[in-house]
Amino acid sequence: MPKEIKFSLVYRDMWQSSGKYQPRVDQLKQIAPVIIDMGCFARIETNGGAFEQVNLLYGENPNLAVREFTAPFNKVGIQTHMLDRGLNGLRMNPVPSDVRKLMYKVKRAQGVDITRIFCGLNDPRNIIPSIQYAKEAGMIPQASLCITHSPIHTVDYYVNLATQLIEAGAEEICLKDMAGIGRPQSIGQIINGIKTRHPNVPIQYHGHTGPGFSVASMLEAAKNGVDYLDVAMEPLSWGMVHPDVITIQAMLKDAGFVVPEINMEANMEARRLTQTFIDDFLGFFIDPGNKIMTSLLVGCGLPGGMMGSMMADLKGMHNAINMALKQNGKKEVTLNNLLVQLFNEVENIWPMLGNPPLVTPFSQYVKNTALMNIFAAAKNEPRFSMIDKDSWNMILGKTGKLPGTLAPEIIELAKANNLEFYDGDPQAPFSDELDRYRKEMQELGWEEGPDQEELFEFAMHERQYRDMKSGAAKERFNKELEDAKEKVGTPIIVKRPVVEIPMFSFEEITAVYPFAKPVHAPCSGQVIWQYDMMNASTAPFEGASIEKGTNLCYIQNAYGIEPVPVGYGGTIVGTYVKQGAQVQKGEILAFIN
Repeated sequence: MPKEIKFSLVYRDMWQSSGKYQPRVDQLKQIAPVIIDMGCFARIETNGGAFEQVNLLYGENPNLAVREFTAPFNKVGIQTHMLDRGLNGLRMNPVPSDVRKLMYKVKRAQGVDITRIFCGLNDPRNIIPSIQYAKEAGMIPQASLCITHSPIHTVDYYVNLATQLIEAGAEEICLKDMAGIGRPQSIGQIINGIKTRHPNVPIQYHGHTGPGFSVASMLEAAKNGVDYLDVAMEPLSWGMVHPDVITIQAMLKDAGFVVPEINMEANMEARRLTQTFIDDFLGFFIDPGNKIMTSLLVGCGLPGGMMGSMMADLKGMHNAINMALKQNGKKEVTLNNLLVQLFNEVENIWPMLGNPPLVTPFSQYVKNTALMNIFAAAKNEPRFSMIDKDSWNMILGKTGKLPGTLAPEIIELAKANNLEFYDGDPQAPFSDELDRYRKEMQELGWEEGPDQEELFEFAMHERQYRDMKSGAAKERFNKELEDAKEKVGTPIIVKRPVVEIPMFSFEEITAVYPFAKPVHAPCSGQVIWQYDMMNASTAPFEGASIEKGTNLCYIQNAYGIEPVPVGYGGTIVGTYVKQGAQVQKGEILAFIN
């Protein structure tokens, strides 16, 4: 009897892999009934991961977005699924266990059927608790295998990992091929191995199209017993996204599989509506480079889902790197040159950092380290001279066990910085916090919301939730959109407020201070010149002396507060941003002579 293959539309992930933003709740409500009319989807990815943070960045309540988007699918029996980062919940850093537990109760109440649980390190200790929490809440726990390609990540490695997760209670398995670099034959062998041991466990394959393997991988997956395939649809399929449902359906039908028919009239309407969302405002934040595939990803293995943020980081650092190259008498590089350098550096340092599968947040950590290495080389500084605290946490084992072995020079660098390695339970250092958030909500007069969803959102995304409640997020987004519309057809460069002190160019500064060196923002976020909790009682000012290693300022980002220590001592001869200003990674904060 022919094997039946079902399709899941990863509608929100399509946007995540294309650019910075996703449809608003009103747009999600428009597209949902049309997706249903297409008649070919058994499942829809409706929320999770970074999706809900995007709602907050709009100044929009993500709880409303999840309820509104899942409701139409719930009514017609289409299953909904979310993306779940295990230890990190829906954010980029670890979440206390009481907040993790509440997440599944909230999401089930909001209409989400399945949670796709993954750990970027494939550490079962980060996945198994979420399996239990999901089952207790009545959700279907789908445990993920983050697929990558290395001597460590063999077929047996993945089949054994799947068995461990199934024995711990996982009811489904997902092969999360986030960069699309899983080789087709290996994908088939992994699925075959899991099905041989566990024939009744449903398997879903999620593969991005970036390096071009995905169509072949889906055929091999189907031949070896996969039950569900994640697909996209035009105008956002292919590129760094996912294969188009029409192509995959035609391929599988020709190969003799039972696949659903597609209502092409509804498909064209869904395509039209999606294009209107692009034309409305989302297209301003889509990087053209994410619309094409590139074989360069075969080597570096970076995932499609981070390409939007990666290109923004690269553009933000481009001028800073060229400035450093020029200052040191070296040839400047184009953005394309820099992209190739970044891919090569990621490929080089990945095994040195223990071969973490390149998926959020570890793909960002490896990419950030690689980018800082390129910047360091431009300044004639040694490799790994700038590693942020989140990357160190990964290296030290605080977020889970690395699959591979750290390079000796990384171990020596940790020792030189008096950093200690950790092999305990990654959850243990993070104590419960719901009571603290509940108490503050009572003091502020905020409601916990139906099914405690507002309490959950506050605890999961504290800073973004505050900005949503205050209106600051909406105001910031509207300004960003206004700036973007002024630059139609060109890369988006958000205008930044400056202090009253004139913004001198690099040439003007060095004409007066020939040995002045710029201090660049190590990450994107909000500049804090004074931060009492960090014992910075006074803000640096022009003409003040500053010692090497002293924190010039702090930057608040999605991960927390990032200090900005200076790599050299001297006198501050220029400051470029005022308190509370938003900066991009690589922007100049000040000059030190």
